[in-house]
Amino acid sequence: AGVAADVQAFAEQERRRTRPRCHRAGGRRRSGDCRTHAQAGPVKLAIFDCDGTLVDSQADICEAMDAAFAAAGLVPPDRHDTRRVVGLSLHEAMRRLHPAGGHDDHAALTQLYKDAFRARRAAGAVAEPLYEGIAALVAELAAEGWQLAVATGKSDRGLAHCLETHGLTRHFVSLQTADRHPSKPDPSMIEQCIADAGADRARTAMIGDTVYDIAMACNAGVRGIGVDWGYHESAELIEAGAQAVATSVSHLRDLLRGVA
Repeated sequence: AGVAADVQAFAEQERRRTRPRCHRAGGRRRSGDCRTHAQAGPVKLAIFDCDGTLVDSQADICEAMDAAFAAAGLVPPDRHDTRRVVGLSLHEAMRRLHPAGGHDDHAALTQLYKDAFRARRAAGAVAEPLYEGIAALVAELAAEGWQLAVATGKSDRGLAHCLETHGLTRHFVSLQTADRHPSKPDPSMIEQCIADAGADRARTAMIGDTVYDIAMACNAGVRGIGVDWGYHESAELIEAGAQAVATSVSHLRDLLRGVA
């Protein structure tokens, strides 16, 4: 109950703080548990989270976070705690990792993290390997006529570099990042993906590894499918409202195709 309550409280805070900058069908946001759309027909739009879902970037994220805190003269957070905030916008992640700091402190840490990550990339130290089977899944879904999108806490530059490195950019019709949207679990990114793809909510699924992804799906009124190879536990994803949690890429393929 603690995880669900924390996510819901943050979602309410985000909705009060800012309006999603995106299209809304009919001018209204649909709400309710994302599992209510389970029998609405085959999904036509699959929206993927990036870190922890498409790529395993935890080593790069933890190294950059350690460098950012060290540069600020702070003790770096435990790496378990760093992995727990993957998926949130950087500023929100810093707020959680350094609760004693103020807005300016969090802004400074955010910039230091970006600097550290860019320095690692420039040095050729960023790997961000795809999880096994992901490249084939993305190519198969695109070949079958699916609309594909990404909704991530990464920056525009970071996501572009990641997808280009793995040769996946051409498969996606919408790329939404924390640069242009409120942090997850606000539904803004999903709503923009739906608008870009011309899709229907009942035929849209959000795939992710954290409770922030699943809560975002529920807030947007779409199906939420978790994956168990990322940074949050399967039980947490179910508690947050996931329709199901994939235990492998082939299982995810079946869930998306409605074969499971």
